[in-house]
Amino acid sequence: MTFKGINKVYFLGIGGIGMSALARWFRHEGYPVAGYDKTPSPLTEELEKEGMLISFTDSAADIPFEFTTNPDEVLVVWTPAIPKDSVLLNFFQAHYQLKKRSEVLGMITKDFYTIAVAGTHGKTSTSSLVAHLLKSAGKPVAAFLGGITQNYNSNLILPGKSKEATLVVVEADEFDRSFLRLHPNEAVVTSADPDHLDIYGDEATILNGFRDFIKLLDRKGKLYIQTHAWYRLGENLGISAGIREYGLRSSGIHAENIIAKPGIFLFDYIGTKVQIKGLELHIPGFHNVENALAAIAIAVDHGVTEDQIRTGIKSFRGVKRRFEIHSSVPGHIYIDDYAHHPEEIKACLSSVRAMYPASRLTVIFQPHLFTRTRDFAPGFSESLSLADEVVLLDIYPARELPIEGVTSSMLLEGIHADKKTLISKAQVMDYLKESQPQVLVTMGAGDIDRLVPGIAAWTNSRTKSGEA
Repeated sequence: MTFKGINKVYFLGIGGIGMSALARWFRHEGYPVAGYDKTPSPLTEELEKEGMLISFTDSAADIPFEFTTNPDEVLVVWTPAIPKDSVLLNFFQAHYQLKKRSEVLGMITKDFYTIAVAGTHGKTSTSSLVAHLLKSAGKPVAAFLGGITQNYNSNLILPGKSKEATLVVVEADEFDRSFLRLHPNEAVVTSADPDHLDIYGDEATILNGFRDFIKLLDRKGKLYIQTHAWYRLGENLGISAGIREYGLRSSGIHAENIIAKPGIFLFDYIGTKVQIKGLELHIPGFHNVENALAAIAIAVDHGVTEDQIRTGIKSFRGVKRRFEIHSSVPGHIYIDDYAHHPEEIKACLSSVRAMYPASRLTVIFQPHLFTRTRDFAPGFSESLSLADEVVLLDIYPARELPIEGVTSSMLLEGIHADKKTLISKAQVMDYLKESQPQVLVTMGAGDIDRLVPGIAAWTNSRTKSGEA
């Protein structure tokens, strides 16, 4: 299928981070765009301001009239997050041509030179930084991202005045094997840890999924792969593409002289072609230094100069909800992060410890999915134990139904923190006012983000009032 004959595009689940980026792309290309989502959000509000028609009722009666007159001219893009019993989904299946988000993104990448960034962790920050380094250096780049970049306030980056992009950067999502529909010329694998076992079944199967993704590279392509991910996948990947290994402790592309400071990490980039000393990364974290290694290596291979890389790294402001610092005043530190896997939690909290070694660390964590909580319970407990105080919220179910015996409380016994407790979202603000945390980190991929503005406002009010 091509987009020939398509005059309008409708999105089922338009408020999703990946779906909304596609919706913005079609809108930019001149297509009328409409869609449905379960609930309004700041993102759907932005899409409406950009001219998209959005309803929040699962009813065919709310489809805009112009999208109902000629179904053959309408492309319906849907996400597996939409329930199978959805009225709209069943209506469209009977009358329209439907494509999954991953299929449509695959169709787009087929027409452009594509850099696809995959990994169970780190792909959003890495793909955003790759796109920023290229764009800030004047390269014609478009990017479909899994988060809202702080520099561009969007999950879609466009190539400026020209509608045509020489390079397309995409976040390659392993969920539902979506990344296997892409057409990468270059690929990054930031990590390959077990995850999404509700989809893959076991660790061996998800590793095979990453191997299949890598095999999509063309013969003249390049693979940038993190050291531990390469070890997990096996060094003999059976591809003819060039392989560039990177990592904090890699024998290939690596970092030296890493210095962790509040709000900034300093490091030297040691590559196969160049060495760049004294880089300033204003998205803190050892894991973000590692992500930057891959982005810099790609930029170097695309002719970005040392000065442009230095400027691009320093000017990158990160992605919302990825180690996002809302307050940096000593005694009133507040950081929010999307971490929802044990390895992500470990990476984040280890970096916070390095930045504020003398301060008491409190983390509020909302587990995401019953299956993920069940499958990685010991890992969650171990990673959360890096904090002095752990506050657990109820599991965010997302697309899942409850599983008997699987609750947040099952993590408590294995957490070895000075203080640990389980509370509801409604109790969070009262808890914080009583505990007065020195360094606070909120974590999770569910609706914990709804609490962030209130916590940030309270933290900043403490700062202004001079509370201890």
